[in-house]
Amino acid sequence: MKDRNFQGTIASIVGIVFNLLLAGGKILMGVLFGAVSVMADGFNNLTDCGSSVISMISFKLSSKPADKEHPFGHERVEYICSMVVAFIILLIAFSVIKESIDKIINGSIMEFSYLIIAVLLGSILIKLGLFFYYRNVSKKINSDILKATSVDCLTDSISTGVVLISTVIFKIFSVNIDGYAGIFVALFIGFSGFTVLKETFSKLVGEVPDKELVEEIKTRVLSREGVLGIHDLSVYSYGPSKFFASVHVEVDAKIDVLTSHELVDDIEKEFLEETNVVLTGHLDPIVVDDEEVNEMRFKMALVVKNINEEFSMHDFRMVKGERHTNILFDVAVPFGTKMTKEEIENLIKLELQKIDEKYRLVLTVEHAI
Repeated sequence: MKDRNFQGTIASIVGIVFNLLLAGGKILMGVLFGAVSVMADGFNNLTDCGSSVISMISFKLSSKPADKEHPFGHERVEYICSMVVAFIILLIAFSVIKESIDKIINGSIMEFSYLIIAVLLGSILIKLGLFFYYRNVSKKINSDILKATSVDCLTDSISTGVVLISTVIFKIFSVNIDGYAGIFVALFIGFSGFTVLKETFSKLVGEVPDKELVEEIKTRVLSREGVLGIHDLSVYSYGPSKFFASVHVEVDAKIDVLTSHELVDDIEKEFLEETNVVLTGHLDPIVVDDEEVNEMRFKMALVVKNINEEFSMHDFRMVKGERHTNILFDVAVPFGTKMTKEEIENLIKLELQKIDEKYRLVLTVEHAI
């Protein structure tokens, strides 16, 4: 965590220094030569500088340890800071569009200078370099705010390229499209802000966990001797590197409960020591030596798979009575499944009655990650 905070802070400082230099150069060129698009691009860099400051603050705050008010830590502060950056970017975009429209309506006087060309070319090269730098660091430390910054650097390079083209057109054809280029730059700024806002909002609401993380959890648990299967895996994120998970661990019902409990304890300890996931395992004993139960479990699993290959079955039980036998199990379906719970249940009931009319279905349909 300390290394993540250090690398994130260094990256933020790099952004502050370079964006201050770029903002100062462009705004000065814009004022001296009446180039609103160049000035707009400079304000964009000034916004990036503010973003880097907020980024640095977020790394400092998110690295604070958990306390009694925030038992899951403070890493979500980074998401909140990302939203603040997004709103600042959108505000700047609106301001630049307003000024550019005014230039188009009322006209503007622009002077050409090779100094502007040099500043814009230098800016493109610097921003491309920052793009690769931020992308590399964001992957290393799994930082959403630095990932957003890397994308912003790439869009900055493109928008600056547009400003450069408009300046060259003015020099060659004496056609002033400065105001239109300013609007184009502002739209790029606004798109960048909206993208950051959308992605950050999604994380705060609660996204589906990364597939690689889910597969890693499944592989680790299933690799332990004595684990027959798992189900009801849930993963919760409290920041870029803070995850909590719960899972039902299926074990042989004949094994002593203390032995099985020790197995689950060992799994939880392994995750705590070797990963950034705090895992809670729920012991779920299943019968494996009853031929009738095993046969029905196999038949029902086949019925479920025939309905949809993406469906899965777990928690299978048979409760025998004098007049009928209850068949109880859960069916996990992926999000976006078009079939309703009632439709799934009716299809399974129909197949179950074909096997034996004394069987009664007790079904739970749930979503699986």
